[in-house]
Amino acid sequence: MVVETAGPEDLVKRVGALLVCGLLAAAPIARGSDPPATGRDGQRDFDFHIGNWKTHLKRLQKPLTGSKTWVEYEGTTVVRKVWDGAANLVELDVSGPAGRIEGLSLRLYNPETRQWSLNFANRRGGTMFPPTVGEFRNGRGEFTSKEELDGRPILVRFVISDIQPDSCHFEQAFSADGGKTWEVNWIATDTRTP
Repeated sequence: MVVETAGPEDLVKRVGALLVCGLLAAAPIARGSDPPATGRDGQRDFDFHIGNWKTHLKRLQKPLTGSKTWVEYEGTTVVRKVWDGAANLVELDVSGPAGRIEGLSLRLYNPETRQWSLNFANRRGGTMFPPTVGEFRNGRGEFTSKEELDGRPILVRFVISDIQPDSCHFEQAFSADGGKTWEVNWIATDTRTP
């Protein structure tokens, strides 16, 4: 989740994000797709992220324009379990030279499709963006969506990886060519705090 059109908070479209985390896998983009072949119950996949985190975030200022200018932020992420783990609520609050990003992500598990939807809002806009949908496989979460950036259709991919007891990594990328090439525009690392 995280398309920028006007300001830093517009870039924060979901995260996995949040995080931020969080978007991605071109096949399961359609809502209500068939359950994954693994058939496993992924309801507890986000349990690792419950708690308080220090967040380091960097984002590409103008995705898909050829820009190479990145801005960095520091702050916190707080993740709370909802519905006994079948959902969770993520609060992101980071700031840096380019401003402040306050984001909220509601992650919901669908037991029929065995996939998660990551639903993001930023304080500036006050409404939820379209969800990114996906699942975890082999310790890596990948979520995708079809969206628009400056009036043109794009694919969004959000990946959660390098999951350790006290840290995890989030990365978002956009594709304007149907997934042939991807440009990373959002990188975040969470480190657990007491």
